[in-house]
Amino acid sequence: MHREKNRNHTFAVCAYKESPYLEKCIRSLLAQTGSEGIIICTSTPSKYIEDIACKYGIELYVREGQSDICTDWNFAYDSAKTPYVTIAHQDDLYSRHYLEEIMMAAGKYSDSQIIYTDYYPIDAQGKYKKDINFRIRKLLNTVMRLDCASDKPFLKKLPFHFGNTICCPTVTYHKQRLGASVFKTDLKYDIDWDTFYRLAGEAGRFVYVPKPLVCYRIHELATSSEFINNKNRELEDIEMFSKMWPDFMVRNIMRLYKKAYDNYG
Repeated sequence: MHREKNRNHTFAVCAYKESPYLEKCIRSLLAQTGSEGIIICTSTPSKYIEDIACKYGIELYVREGQSDICTDWNFAYDSAKTPYVTIAHQDDLYSRHYLEEIMMAAGKYSDSQIIYTDYYPIDAQGKYKKDINFRIRKLLNTVMRLDCASDKPFLKKLPFHFGNTICCPTVTYHKQRLGASVFKTDLKYDIDWDTFYRLAGEAGRFVYVPKPLVCYRIHELATSSEFINNKNRELEDIEMFSKMWPDFMVRNIMRLYKKAYDNYG
């Protein structure tokens, strides 16, 4: 039996291969204080994923074709039929109050494009992982706490000049405002950064909930580590900064920005 879906919000869980953290992620979503709609979306179907979906009565959506992060995220986004969708990452954990806080903010700001929260970095064992990145993100997001700033394109875009200031698993998308297939980019890693930067230049509001409501897992098998090791992240980071700064500034920023890679793996 499938779980009844919330008419306003869906957690679309992106499942890839056989993550040992997938079931823990699902259980954290089932523990939400509000009623929930949950679906699982994958381009790598397996008995492992099917068994978890069956165990918790969750509808499973399978995408045909080669696995690709951007296409997979759009598939998950489009598979949700509610006004709001959170693309839940299989390695992460969500506070039982995440949905409650998100929908409270959604009710307050009808012009929201995205609603996002702070996060708490954890390692493979679920323990707090020291990470300077999330502290910098928290600082750069301070301006988004101001109602008079969070709907101004210039101010929404400004923090992204210093890096990707939003942790993508924390984000809920307002589909009725953004339309279908929100991820429109040729990038393979900085998909979220490129998307948020584009959306920041459009009409609407970035709603920031300054509470750590997602445990973001950092471990050596994560996609972040893979893209750092093969140098593709560095190339895409340079491409992103080049949209905002002249070449000599990009070189100087990257010298500092690359130090953040040490936090992964």
